[in-house]
Amino acid sequence: MNLKSILKGIDYESIQGDIDIEVNKINYDSRKAGNDDVFVCVKGYATDGHKYIEKAIENGAKVIVIQDDIEIKDENITIIKCNDTRKALALMGANYYDNPSSKMKIIGVTGTNGKTTTAFMIKHILEESNKKVGLIGTIANFIGDEKIHTERTTPESLELQELFSEMVDKGVEYCVMEVSSHSLALDRVYGIEFQVGIFTNLTRDHLDFHKTFENYYKAKFKLFERSRIKIVNVDDNYGRQVISDLNNLKCDDIYSFSVKSISDFKAFDEEMGSKEIKFKLNLKEDEQFVLNIPGEYNIYNALGAIAACFKLGMPIKDIKSGIENVVVLGRCERVAKEYNLGYEIIIDYAHTPDGLENILKTAKAFTKGRLISVFGCGGDRDKVKRPEMGKISTDIADITIVTSDNPRSEEPLSIIKDIESGIDKDNYFVIENRKEAIKKSIDIALDNDVIVIAGKGHETYQVLKDETIHFDEREIVKEILDNMNN
Repeated sequence: MNLKSILKGIDYESIQGDIDIEVNKINYDSRKAGNDDVFVCVKGYATDGHKYIEKAIENGAKVIVIQDDIEIKDENITIIKCNDTRKALALMGANYYDNPSSKMKIIGVTGTNGKTTTAFMIKHILEESNKKVGLIGTIANFIGDEKIHTERTTPESLELQELFSEMVDKGVEYCVMEVSSHSLALDRVYGIEFQVGIFTNLTRDHLDFHKTFENYYKAKFKLFERSRIKIVNVDDNYGRQVISDLNNLKCDDIYSFSVKSISDFKAFDEEMGSKEIKFKLNLKEDEQFVLNIPGEYNIYNALGAIAACFKLGMPIKDIKSGIENVVVLGRCERVAKEYNLGYEIIIDYAHTPDGLENILKTAKAFTKGRLISVFGCGGDRDKVKRPEMGKISTDIADITIVTSDNPRSEEPLSIIKDIESGIDKDNYFVIENRKEAIKKSIDIALDNDVIVIAGKGHETYQVLKDETIHFDEREIVKEILDNMNN
């Protein structure tokens, strides 16, 4: 492809060499650079791409895109300078793949909790309307029913544009994205115009990265500056801030949803069952919706999805059907139902104070016996939430088993001690090994008890200090139960 075409719309300075040349691929990893490639020097938090220019040239790169003033002695190399190579990478990727996001309707969902469930609900509704849908998110990426493994909630901008291109090639009309605060802060979605942006909520998370809540909020807000239709939860304090900031920018097409406050899409007449929820919503007239996932917080997730699809013109019957039949892996997921245990086991991704409180309160509402909580906290992440989560679990659950999550480079027992520092009760014990902790919860469970295994949800791995091991909690529960029955 012609380099000049790849640089279209980018503010750059040509430092050396010809820009009217043919190039092969774009890379930001020097190890992957090949003959006639463009190497973009991205400044990261762990390292800086400018350090690997010589390696990229050795591997065959003939165009180097820089942000800092770097001397490159090879006169055969074309050098392009930009003010921000992250933003340049995003736009170059879009140009390289022929701007695929402009050929689909992109729906972005951001917030601390609820992104995955909301995104899956939207996907189900759109598919009920016979639309070809792509999904980019925490659990996996999907092109229709085809599942594609993902490393991050939102891929790096170059991989994201490649994925968009694949979706377009396969006839995708709508792409639903979980848009993480990291991706917004790091400009992975820079240059993408969203048809709809949805705000779920904002609670404590990722402050190891953002440092302050203000930074966290500002990252999330970027989505709504780039969205045609904005749909916001106004029962959340930061949701109200989003509305206020959008109004100050004189934006239009802003819609609100709520359970408690006055809003454009307000749920009423809620019926909270242990297996399902019913609520009403006035669209063209009063409509009843049934949701087969418990918990009031899932009404909020449903409202965001309903509002988005209604504004996109989906038939109400398809919206109802899509909401009622949605299943989301690792979100209040009942497992081992085939064993007829007399007690319930629920796996949930809750890994923030707010998320843990929501799932435990939801489970507590339909627990006839004791509520048993099994959870830990991830290593190399925000430490402040650890004691908060210890207190939440021991305050709500009858028994808490504090264990390991993804310890990463930290010592598991050090993380557990941080959790214990917030606990002022004696209704808990510690089992560092997560598999043994799950086994203990099953050993002590009695009829009518509910076990909630929180933190990992859909994940099928555990990240330890020196390795990542296979760890699927559904398989582990099944293995424990099978061994007990033998």
